[in-house]
Amino acid sequence: MANIKSSKKAIKVIEKKTSNNHELKARVKNLIKDCDKAIAANDKEAATKLFADTQKYIDQAVSKGFIKSNTASRQKSRLSQKLKDMK
Repeated sequence: MANIKSSKKAIKVIEKKTSNNHELKARVKNLIKDCDKAIAANDKEAATKLFADTQKYIDQAVSKGFIKSNTASRQKSRLSQKLKDMK
């Protein structure tokens, strides 16, 4: 454990950032899975809504540097193609 006050504060800040980062990464992964499930179930309305949310959170993850832009583009492209094929 750190003894210096600024080090203690830095540890708290890092823990908070790590927690937020984990939540966003988990949210993106779960949204992708949920969107795939909705597409597999042929639920057009739910899949379209989930796809919009998924795109939003993928873009947020890219802006924060969690996901590379090419990876995000690939994920969005694959989801959109599945959505088009469903229709």
